[in-house]
Amino acid sequence: MAWIRVVDESNADEELLKVYQNVKGNRGKLSNILSVHSLNPSALQSHMDLYMAIMFGRSGLSREEREMIAIVVSSADQCPYCINHHAAALGHYWNDEDKLKSFIDDYRTIDLSPRIRVMLDCAYKLTTAPHAMVEADVQQLRECELADEDILAINLIASYFNFVNRIALGLGVAFTPDEVEGYKY
Repeated sequence: MAWIRVVDESNADEELLKVYQNVKGNRGKLSNILSVHSLNPSALQSHMDLYMAIMFGRSGLSREEREMIAIVVSSADQCPYCINHHAAALGHYWNDEDKLKSFIDDYRTIDLSPRIRVMLDCAYKLTTAPHAMVEADVQQLRECELADEDILAINLIASYFNFVNRIALGLGVAFTPDEVEGYKY
């Protein structure tokens, strides 16, 4: 599951068990990317709070769009854990495996609205060349009628998945088909 020790529920102290129960209440089950934080329950709770805020909180971005950003970033970072998790979530909305596979391989190969294309191009650029971001990138988003709140959301989601991809890749967090499925979308 990971290259470091992970405390499971049966061995969790009261503080960690409370966080695990909170995670399961919000998401339906406990993912490996969260349980890898078990040695630091406070960080685990903070991670979960950020995830819930940007992926499920109030936003001008749909859940589908948020999952698309997650996959674009995770594909660029070559993170199998996050690609598989968020492909399952996006598959929940699309129900089209061929489209999903093409999207994972290269999001630019499928037909997308100009609004979604510019969102994903921005997330991709922020992932692969953050130093090259310029104000004109934000202006392109505005030209597609994205409000500043939406632009912030795109940036937060892309930045979050860069962070999480590095946790998964840096700690050898693995997935199984059972672990990927069955979350609240």
